[in-house]
Amino acid sequence: MLTSEAPRAAGASLWPAALILWGAGSRSTPHSHHCIQVYLALSGTVRARSDPGTRWRRCAAVLIAPDVHHEIDASGSPVLIGFFDPESEFAASLEALAPGEITFVPEAVAARWREILGEPGEIDQACVDRWVQSSLLRERRPRALHPAVRRALDHLRNGGLQERRLSAKHVADVVRLSPSRFLHLFTQSLGIPFRAYVRWLRVQRAMGALHAGCGITEAAQVAGFSDAAHLTRTLRQTLGQTPGELVRRCVLRGDMHRTTLR
Repeated sequence: MLTSEAPRAAGASLWPAALILWGAGSRSTPHSHHCIQVYLALSGTVRARSDPGTRWRRCAAVLIAPDVHHEIDASGSPVLIGFFDPESEFAASLEALAPGEITFVPEAVAARWREILGEPGEIDQACVDRWVQSSLLRERRPRALHPAVRRALDHLRNGGLQERRLSAKHVADVVRLSPSRFLHLFTQSLGIPFRAYVRWLRVQRAMGALHAGCGITEAAQVAGFSDAAHLTRTLRQTLGQTPGELVRRCVLRGDMHRTTLR
């Protein structure tokens, strides 16, 4: 089942498997993030490249693998951007479609995605849910996780993140492993280090707070960043934009949504 946002009363026990945004496009600064990303031009094209100085390539849609440094220029185009958690069924399915670090989606596939989503100015949560179900979850490929890693993820979702119980030692104690064994299994299972994954959870939580109308300082506090400047630096590093830019482009327009896989 897909829902636009986790219920308030159960927010500590349910974490988004995907953060999906749609609206006016822009140009990002060079950045990388610990998730797999889909960037779809809803009309026209976007430009993508791996690093400053490399050649831009124009396309209708592009898939970015985790931890790949990249830059996107979607100025003047309506876009849909999806960030998919590494342990989710979304990511496991997309990895089969994106064998390289930066994969340019075939025109036919991008055209089919656009047809499912509908006209750019009329896209809503139902349209995005339909696209996710028909294009990303048609053949579900659950990722096999070590039981201790699964328990660690449950701990983070069921209060660990909110209560700041985030040290590797504490979480290792929760899952009854030594810190070194836990960190090895976590990276092996998800493909990213524990600390980097926690940072991504905090980014998601901050985006949710901004979406709910919080100011940048409050969003930073809610998500466990030391201050607004720390949140701003992290969002620029992981999403290529500052909180203010994201608020102006998405939150205030009402076209930023989170999609949750139950």
